[in-house]
Amino acid sequence: MSLSVIVITQDEEQVIGRCLGSVRWADEIVVVDSGSTDRTLDICRELGAQVRVTPDWPGFGPQKNRALALAKGDWVLSLDADEWLSAELAEEVRAAIRGPGDVAAYELPRRSSFCGRYMRHSGWWPDRVSRLFRRGRARFSDDLVHERLLVDGSLGRLRGELLHETFPDLEKLLDKLNRYSTAGAVAYVGKGKRASLSRAVRHALWAFVRTYLLRAGFLDGREGFMLAVSTAEGVYYRYAKAWLLQRGARGAPEPPAGR
Repeated sequence: MSLSVIVITQDEEQVIGRCLGSVRWADEIVVVDSGSTDRTLDICRELGAQVRVTPDWPGFGPQKNRALALAKGDWVLSLDADEWLSAELAEEVRAAIRGPGDVAAYELPRRSSFCGRYMRHSGWWPDRVSRLFRRGRARFSDDLVHERLLVDGSLGRLRGELLHETFPDLEKLLDKLNRYSTAGAVAYVGKGKRASLSRAVRHALWAFVRTYLLRAGFLDGREGFMLAVSTAEGVYYRYAKAWLLQRGARGAPEPPAGR
């Protein structure tokens, strides 16, 4: 059984080599890029990837479906540019696609770092994500952000870790928080939902309590507190931006043109 790895990129020169290097044994690597201006494309080509550049950014779900449409393998492994396979997980993936059975997709346990610390609580571990699937048995939702894999069939689980460098520093965190909250607000309004400032405050407070207390973020030390605060901020700004969009207010965010 053959394996295609699909990755979507934009200005990922700092991390893409590690990502693709962990799957160089795959039969095919497909990269769909949305306009990188750094060395991302050169690195991808040097590592043997097939690269397709798109002139627009339709959102995470549609872009991943574009990459999926280019894959030719019997199985597909979808990775983000800041993720990579541990040696144990790579071996499990090879065994899974050779094995018998009718499992349509596999969940992988993802261990994520936040400002240099791997989080063991805060709702971040074990963060099981569906990434390995039979081609033709799954596709991505059309969500602009926080897309989901829609699977037709049963799910299995692997045990090796998918490693993820979520936010290497505070600057990257703030940049991503801003972009994701804007995309989330646009999607929220697009679904016809109503937002308000009071709802923004309530949901933000709940996000902090859930992350820091109920999910034991306090056991992740200072980084656990920072993560809880940033999670609450992201929720607050998503609802606040949605409220501004609904009112057509001055200062309302523009739909994101890129990642």
